[in-house]
Amino acid sequence: MATDNVHEAAVSKRNFPRRSKAMKKVMKKMLIAGMACVCGAALLAGCGGDSGSKSGGEKQFLNIATGGTAGTYYPLGGALAELLNNNIKGMNASAQSTGASVANVNMLKDGSVDLAFIQNDIAYYAVNGSEMFKDNKVAGLRGLAALYPETIQFVTTADKGIKSIADLKGKKVAVGAAGSGAEANARQILAAYGITYDDIDERFLSFGEAADALKDGNVDAGVVVAGFPTAAIQDLAANKSAAIINIDSDKADELMKKYPYYTKVSIPKGTYPGQEEDIHSVAVKCVVVTTDKMDDKLGGEVVKAIYEHLDRMKAAHAVGKYITKDTALDGMSIPMNAGAEQYLKAK
Repeated sequence: MATDNVHEAAVSKRNFPRRSKAMKKVMKKMLIAGMACVCGAALLAGCGGDSGSKSGGEKQFLNIATGGTAGTYYPLGGALAELLNNNIKGMNASAQSTGASVANVNMLKDGSVDLAFIQNDIAYYAVNGSEMFKDNKVAGLRGLAALYPETIQFVTTADKGIKSIADLKGKKVAVGAAGSGAEANARQILAAYGITYDDIDERFLSFGEAADALKDGNVDAGVVVAGFPTAAIQDLAANKSAAIINIDSDKADELMKKYPYYTKVSIPKGTYPGQEEDIHSVAVKCVVVTTDKMDDKLGGEVVKAIYEHLDRMKAAHAVGKYITKDTALDGMSIPMNAGAEQYLKAK
């Protein structure tokens, strides 16, 4: 027995170096394979962009810029975030209150948001470097969809006796905050009637401030650019006899020919307290905008989520009833995301 043990020990010593080399080769192959797997996973994880469409369980984050909490953009933005989270795999979208259109363009430019609600005229000014974006052109903006009309409403009170835009000569007019989209709209529409700021006493007031000034009799008319019914005008009409001034059809045609972002719109009678007739005006449109950093696949998924779940948009705000796929390209004033355009043009 002792001899056998000695023999086995001798055999083991002779065979051990051979087994050790073989094991080293196997272990080396396993290590290389493991490193390849780890590197491959890292490469796959690093391929997705922040605004691209992700696969698997990876989260993608989208920040949505809206407007003030009392406005129209904010509730619609919340509804959009909900739709994206519920209908795009791995999506984590959130809406935030902002300073609205002009501020939203700048936030898209600096990359702090991925989607934004913007008036189509403001988007047009940005990509063309005009009005408040003169000498500050913003490259890379892409349209996703045009949602609903934001009507330019010249508001006065019945006691002022103003029946036409032409009657505003010599009057105190709240034309919008300085440098705002509303102020540019007011200036363009007044010009269609041959009126400049030399002909009126212009007041640079926001529409909330204009409504208060109208209540107090400190201005004769004010400009509001918003989807109707607009809360500020409803409130004015409830406290005083508010009246919206018609924009003549030929003047609307002139504006549409000169500026591609305007469309004609009628405010149906009964929209506001005491409104007994339809009011004819022009509108810009609320558009959902992104940048060229969003890939086409995700752009298509975003608009699909909107137009296949319109009930949610309608529940968010009264303007939701004007959001339709048939009008989603009307008034689009900037280049489109190709995926969104493909979806919207599909029958």
